[in-house]
Amino acid sequence: MSRDLIVFGEDWGGLPSSTQHLIRCISQQRKIVWVNSIGLRRPTLTLRDAKRVWHKLTAKSEPKAENTTQSVPENLTLVNPSTLPAPRTQLGRNVASGMLAKQLQPILKKAGLHDPILWTSLPTAVDMSEKLDASTLIYYCGDDFSKLAGVDHATVAQRESELVSKADLILAASETLFSRFPSCRTRLLPHGVDFNLFSTPAKVAADLPQNGKPTAGFYGSLSDWLDYALLHETIAKMPHWNFVFIGNTCPAAKTLSQHSNVCLLGPKNHHELPSYSQHWTASLLPFTDNGQIRACNPLKLREYLATGRPVISTPFPALNEYMRFVSVVRTSAELEEALELAAQKTSNHQQQKAVSPHTWDARAQELSTWLDAL
Repeated sequence: MSRDLIVFGEDWGGLPSSTQHLIRCISQQRKIVWVNSIGLRRPTLTLRDAKRVWHKLTAKSEPKAENTTQSVPENLTLVNPSTLPAPRTQLGRNVASGMLAKQLQPILKKAGLHDPILWTSLPTAVDMSEKLDASTLIYYCGDDFSKLAGVDHATVAQRESELVSKADLILAASETLFSRFPSCRTRLLPHGVDFNLFSTPAKVAADLPQNGKPTAGFYGSLSDWLDYALLHETIAKMPHWNFVFIGNTCPAAKTLSQHSNVCLLGPKNHHELPSYSQHWTASLLPFTDNGQIRACNPLKLREYLATGRPVISTPFPALNEYMRFVSVVRTSAELEEALELAAQKTSNHQQQKAVSPHTWDARAQELSTWLDAL
């Protein structure tokens, strides 16, 4: 009989993370209690953080599925935690973990989990490792939290160190992350792709520009890790191209709207993305070079490749596996040249074939083998 899981991840919903993809797949054979984000930093004295804390403290423990933009699997119980986010002192940690344990215990009893494994994608959940009835601890590391923006780095680094020392199994999403952990307890688990979603022809989105010009596109978080200097210079030199950006925007991203050939379309649901990426001329990964990007294995890389459209990227290690299918650029002149070449290309079925075996189902099957061995 397969063991069930208690999962500490980000908030369920929105654009699905790698953890959500994996857990959705394995929930077909295992019961899951998913605990929404307990935070990676202490809240600041801002209206946004105050609203978030109030929502966390007053939300129902078990939210309804219709309150999320991603459907909740039948075998998954979703929990809104009532706790203090990322406390720094030992007293604060004891209070926060005690509050959360008291909230979770009746939910776990009701769920009737079989010999549960505690899985955390957040280092700040390490304090729950001895508070719940779980004899096995898994740390799934999808990011370099020491370099991640918007994180209380000192607190998270300390928690991660504790978590690594306690974990029975560590799962790393990239080679860079894998190299940081004890090899005897660490497995490399790169991101997968929903190949059918991104390769099956989709109708073009109504708000994608249809003005006869070629289009370069990007979707994801429009945050500080994009190379805005590179983008501004290239966009200004290519008024005969559309540049489309999908996702939530930081202040730097909003400055792109000064160009008349830029469309900031805001966030879209995950299932809508092929209606854009299958129909623009080239997909962009215009990242800056920093520690976070060097450790990342972006989900959108394989999703872009699955559409068959040309992919243009600045360099980072996770590209290595697909270098023959990606145009790597470092300057505005190189990006401009790569875009003009992309406009002459048709769909590349070889790149689709290269990513087709790497589905989330395939990743989940490998993961289940490791879970069964614990």
